[in-house]
Amino acid sequence: MPFVSIRLAGAATREQKAGIVADVTASLVTRLGKSPAVVQVVIEEVSTENYGAGGHLLADRDGATGRGDAHAEPRR
Repeated sequence: MPFVSIRLAGAATREQKAGIVADVTASLVTRLGKSPAVVQVVIEEVSTENYGAGGHLLADRDGATGRGDAHAEPRR
């Protein structure tokens, strides 16, 4: 039984998360021959105040709002 855990910095809409679950499930069906019924996907949203990259909290990057592309390069 495949179990996939995905962590996102910031938030995603319900529709985006549903699409991710559908895409990941389809990939495991295609690539591994698994039944969709046994594929489990968990999405965890991590606050940008609790996530750091490049030595800085994502929430401290210019223009960071906690939503959208939290992995974007900081503005220079």
